[in-house]
Amino acid sequence: MKKQENEMFDIEKGFSMAANWWADPMVLGKAPEYMDEILTGEELKFISQPLDYFGYNVYFANNYSADANAPDLGWAGMPRTQMGWAITPEVLYWLPKFLYERYSLPILITENGMSNLDFVMRDGKVHDPQRIDYMYRYLSALHRAMEEGIPVIGYTVWSIMDNFEWAEGCDPRFGLIYVDYRTLERIPKDSFYWYRRVIQNGGLED
Repeated sequence: MKKQENEMFDIEKGFSMAANWWADPMVLGKAPEYMDEILTGEELKFISQPLDYFGYNVYFANNYSADANAPDLGWAGMPRTQMGWAITPEVLYWLPKFLYERYSLPILITENGMSNLDFVMRDGKVHDPQRIDYMYRYLSALHRAMEEGIPVIGYTVWSIMDNFEWAEGCDPRFGLIYVDYRTLERIPKDSFYWYRRVIQNGGLED
């Protein structure tokens, strides 16, 4: 990495935009160095309370974004979801490891999934092989972390069905179940049946 990129990217400040600017005070009872003048000792004492686990929503690695605080490691034509988010399965290996090493709490993945260009096809079904491949890769990475001793207590796919997505409205489809917003008809996608087998089998099977 070039010197200029090294100066531009600071692991603490880069990661702060994702987790430790709020998690350090909450879990460790101390503020990152660059927040010392923001939080008082009394506030830190109030914020920091015993926790049973660390829950985190995760979709992609931040250094694959256009964030000016980090070198963009993306490349032309790299795989992305319908939302334009980079597909980086390795984030479900490295992030649980980092969070556990930093906070010593069991890890719960509270959200993970992808928006996809889903529609009802001629056979009346919704085929979403990209989502199945996405979930397989991300779950494989998470399983790798678990095999190395990271205590992962759960994984929640986002989402069970297509829904209203914040400022994006109803266009992004994250669901395992397709929703026709005109009639409210619900059609389980291929990924729904695939993930049901994953749950029934207690994990991934090739």
